[in-house]
Parts: sequence; C-alpha cells; structure tokens
Amino acid sequence: MKNKVLIIAAHPDDETYGLGGTIMKLKEQGNEVNVFIMTDGVTARHDVKSLQKQAAENACKKLGVDNLLFGDLPDQKLDELALLEVIKPISKTITEINPSIVFTHHGGDANQDHRTIFDATIVATRPFGNNPVKELYTYEVASSTEWAPSLNHWTFQPNYYINIENYLDKKIEAALEYSKTFQSEVPPYPHPRSPEAIKIYAEKRGIEVGFRSAEAFQIIRKLG
Repeated sequence: MKNKVLIIAAHPDDETYGLGGTIMKLKEQGNEVNVFIMTDGVTARHDVKSLQKQAAENACKKLGVDNLLFGDLPDQKLDELALLEVIKPISKTITEINPSIVFTHHGGDANQDHRTIFDATIVATRPFGNNPVKELYTYEVASSTEWAPSLNHWTFQPNYYINIENYLDKKIEAALEYSKTFQSEVPPYPHPRSPEAIKIYAEKRGIEVGFRSAEAFQIIRKLG
C-alpha cells in the first residue's frame, strides 16, 4: 500500500458526493481507503438506521472502500455535544488506522454537522508528537458547501483538483445506491444531489483546471 487514507464524513452519502471519484482513483493507485461516517444519518429525517447503513455499505463497496466505520453520533445534533465528544472518536480512529492522509468536511458548510466535524478534525490532526497525519484536505458536498454565505471565512476556495473523468459514471452509480433505499436522498434535477447535477458539478470543476471532470479540495496542511 502506498498510503493509508481516512475520509471523515458526517453522514452516509457525504463520502460519495464529496469524493467518490477520488476514492476510486486512490484505490487504483494502490492506497488503502478507510471511510468513517460519524453520525447515524437518520434521526433528523427518518428512523431506519439499518437501511441507511446498508445503503452506505453498498455505495462504498462500489467505490472500492477497504474499511467502512460508523460512529453512530446523533444526526444534526453534533453542535449540541461538547466538541471533545466528537474529537475523541476521530482521534481514536486515527490511532487505530494510522493514516497519513485525511479528508474532512469544509469548515464553512451550511450543514452544522459538517462544521463540527471540521472543527474536531482540526484538533485531532494537530501536527505534533506521533500524529501520523501528514496531509489534510477538505472536500465539498453538494447542497451544503455551495449554500453557505458568500463570505470569506465561509466560502470554499479549492486549490487542489483531482481528475475523475474515468470514475464519474461509477460515482453516479454509487450515489444511486442511496436512492434504492430512500428516494428522497437522490432527488430529481435540478436538485444538487441529482445524477445530472453530479455530472454538472464534476464538469464545472474540471473546466476550472482543464480537465473534463474533477473533484475539488482545499489543502489545509501538507507536510513534506
């Protein structure tokens, strides 16, 4: 394995919408990819936790994820917890997996769980002692990142792009695993999470840097 990668997601499907293409590319390059979904993803919308987990397992299987972990924290209530309660499971997972690369949510997302996950990840990946994390990136999630206010400290400003031209169709297939369980999870166009919008988002990011399609990230820290 070249690297151990940890992707931290607040809810089931964030991993697929945010960096499904990148996950497949990282796997093809020989990396170990681990996904840690922090909340149960159901309490604010429905109460079928087992089906939500099954959808996540099906989607991550299509993406080639090596290990899928669940934190089972309450959906849309992370801001009600002491931040330490969110930091601890992330730190524990980092200790167990020993990743050199971590992807987490953008700190300015409209979704409060995303913002809390970002704050907790920043603490859990502090570059001191024997912390293994050498690279830290944030990713965007449709219907959250772009709906934040257009203010400097909220706006997602990508400075790292990954070409996903060869993986876009499979990313859309993985996202559709959620609609097989809950139709509302993949609503019709022009909703940002529709299959058509996934393609448009990827093409837009690709156009920005001369790729046919891409996923965009913000580098928080990269140690050489």
